[in-house]
Amino acid sequence: MTLAQTLPDSESTLPTRWQQLRAAQPRLRAREAAQELGISEAEFVAAQCGAEAVRLQPDWPAFFAGLPALGRVMALTRNENCVHERKGTYEPASFMAHAGLVLGADIDLRIFQLRWAHLFAVTDSSVTPARRSFQTFDRFGGAIHKIYAGDGTDLEAWDKLVQSLTVSDLPALTIDPPEPAAQKAPPVKDRAALRDDWAKLKDVHDFPAMLKRHDTQPLQAMEAMLGDYTERLPVQATFDLLNRASAEQVPIMVFVGNAGIIQIHTGPVQRIVRLEHWLNVLDPDFNLHLREDRIAHSFAVRKPTSDGVLHSVELFDADGERIATFFGKRKPGQPELESWRGIVAALERAA
Repeated sequence: MTLAQTLPDSESTLPTRWQQLRAAQPRLRAREAAQELGISEAEFVAAQCGAEAVRLQPDWPAFFAGLPALGRVMALTRNENCVHERKGTYEPASFMAHAGLVLGADIDLRIFQLRWAHLFAVTDSSVTPARRSFQTFDRFGGAIHKIYAGDGTDLEAWDKLVQSLTVSDLPALTIDPPEPAAQKAPPVKDRAALRDDWAKLKDVHDFPAMLKRHDTQPLQAMEAMLGDYTERLPVQATFDLLNRASAEQVPIMVFVGNAGIIQIHTGPVQRIVRLEHWLNVLDPDFNLHLREDRIAHSFAVRKPTSDGVLHSVELFDADGERIATFFGKRKPGQPELESWRGIVAALERAA
């Protein structure tokens, strides 16, 4: 039983229960607090409206159009097992029917805006100075993407963006029931056909369409191609990869996402730290926090492209959900770095 569940009825209002939690666990993050209170994170933030939060019009093109003026901020994207934090400036976004792009040297995003539902501006006054953020959520109340102010942020532009998206007639917040747990995908039906299609890949972006044609998921495809295009790695491999990239100064690409967004770091990694079950990159402009103990499947993967074969390291949890993906730094039209290829080749293979 949690502290939140033991509060007497007279103290059972959500703000009071949150104050109790904050007093008892001052370092408790919003995500964990929402879980303690038995609500979604979006509902948790909405409960603070009028005090520390403002619910905004979820006009995503207008929101992203205002982000470049903010200057230097921190962009945060996470899934259940990994947090990706990148400091920098937002470049202008472009939106198509089903996806948007932010293509910056610092902040690089693939946005699936049909999953986005709710937007808040939040001011956390429990710290000094107060910590300001924009927070976005899906229709189930799960966090998609957050943006934090910091040194170098233009707070006048921040306030202007908040004001431009503040409206008085927003409908009441509605949160859909949780999505049913996805059923585990069956093994690949025709391994030879998948292998033939895999051999014909011309671009890594063709990979999802190939999976759809074979009615399979990434984990099942990786397992089907063991010995041909994939090799199983031990959990230790991610720690070794990051340390080799740091020691050899090889720039890499780190992809972390959820159903609504993928966030990418491109560049070096330097300070690699293990802390309990967390594997961390703790650099000035890039932080990664990865639950190493939740890596259930790790693969070295080869994908043919028109630029040559590309090597990646791809991580999945016990439910088959993607945790993170690592490539060597490259641009379309360029071959893969030999130094990155050497790192992947040197990683120990699982028995």
